[in-house]
Amino acid sequence: MKYLPSKSLLYLSLFLITTVMACQSKDEVENRKPNIIYILADDLGYGDIGVYGSEKIETPNIDALAQNGMIFTDHYAGAPVCAPSRCVLLTGKHMGHAVVRGNDEWRERGEVWNYEKAIYDINLEGQRPIPENTETIGRMLQRVGYKTAVIGKWGLGAPETVGVPNNQGFDFFYGYNCQRQAHNLYPKHLWRNDEKIWLDNEIVVPGHKLDPEADTLDPSSYEIYTQKDYAPKLMVDEALNFMDENRDSSFFLYFASPLPHVPLQAPQEYVDYYIEKFGDEKPYLGQNSYFPHRYPRAAYAAMVTYLDDQVGQLIQKLKDIGQYENTLVIFSSDNGPTYNGGSDSEWFNSAGPFNESRGWGKGYTHEGGIRVPMIASWPSKIQHGTSTVMSAFYDIFPTLADVAGSPISAEVDGKSLLPTFLGENSEEIHTFLYWEFPSYTGQQAVRMGPWKGIRKNILKDSLTIELYNLDDDIREENNVAGQHPDILAQIVEIMKEEHETPVIEKFRMPALETEE
Repeated sequence: MKYLPSKSLLYLSLFLITTVMACQSKDEVENRKPNIIYILADDLGYGDIGVYGSEKIETPNIDALAQNGMIFTDHYAGAPVCAPSRCVLLTGKHMGHAVVRGNDEWRERGEVWNYEKAIYDINLEGQRPIPENTETIGRMLQRVGYKTAVIGKWGLGAPETVGVPNNQGFDFFYGYNCQRQAHNLYPKHLWRNDEKIWLDNEIVVPGHKLDPEADTLDPSSYEIYTQKDYAPKLMVDEALNFMDENRDSSFFLYFASPLPHVPLQAPQEYVDYYIEKFGDEKPYLGQNSYFPHRYPRAAYAAMVTYLDDQVGQLIQKLKDIGQYENTLVIFSSDNGPTYNGGSDSEWFNSAGPFNESRGWGKGYTHEGGIRVPMIASWPSKIQHGTSTVMSAFYDIFPTLADVAGSPISAEVDGKSLLPTFLGENSEEIHTFLYWEFPSYTGQQAVRMGPWKGIRKNILKDSLTIELYNLDDDIREENNVAGQHPDILAQIVEIMKEEHETPVIEKFRMPALETEE
């Protein structure tokens, strides 16, 4: 029997070890659960991005995402304003079952709307918390091994309560805990997990007006509203770092950007680009809340394009860490375009084909307030195309559970869109979609095929339903309730069936609780 020299044995051993490690590495890659990035814009209208028809604002990275994925034409936010929409997204429960059904500032604590006091008094910051042990997307994905992060704006639980992200299924949190503090994009502080991070900014209280003697046409008069630490920049840096640190693990990044929610604040080079494109314009002097701006239209467009650049950075990072092919990326917005702060939604045609003025966009269950863009991209899995499947935020929870192969430990109202993503199903997954909203005089809405039923003024004891045929009347201008009693009766029944009395008294609408 011949014996190999010692060096040969060493080389053979190294070869075998390397081969085994390579095979293990290949197996790990093939068996690794896909990463998930969910990008949520704030108050971005259906018509604010190029692929959905914007002719004024440039969004090349979001458009490229759409070219490599699926565009959804009939996707809906969870609610027409921030916190409840995010609650629906994270829990998979529609507004008839969700705990949070409106923006709840938890006023019984004291001067919660005193911006400066809330900076220094932790007991005044943040919103009423979602309950302990709520089944969130984060918690569901943690159970199957995902590293989870929310970076951006939270709004579902004040500091030092059970509602903070780290208590609701997220390993890492960075950003605004409180929606009110997000009314300045150069804030005095942000949060990293449970630590308050002080920034190099002076306190400028939202609503602060120009000096009465200031020259409103001189850009230097507005310098106080631009400081050093721009929150959206800090947020994307943290997101890129989270992706880097977890390149060897399956991760879920919920990137909840505060853009383009007013106030109008964007890096000057982005604003300058649109000043050159749009030309001179009338200043916004803060008469409709938030901060003044010399070039309001240019600033709003700049905020959207800045967000678009961040989408590009996230995609590039996936490529840099070798995870682009193994990552599902979804882009959407929390509700329709706003009517205040100088954003000029009508000039931008921010709601696209829908009405967008006050009473039709943010805050209202008309199409302009709740129909939002959604793009899903997953290389080699999702083919480029357009889906007209009717869907909503509460479908995201079961979709991600399906993607991750995770069980759901609570009842949800949504249905998985994964078969739609993969081209295995183009049929409707819902016979109807449902919303209720106990603010802006109280509302309910149902989308049932081409039909849209809306109740307004519920808090004024009105249960009248307006009915629109969206196939013929996408702007909801022709109420045909009197012509279709059969459709109306079905919608009434859905509204009764889907509404549960809210746990939080603030969200109750007495007319619904006494409805026979």
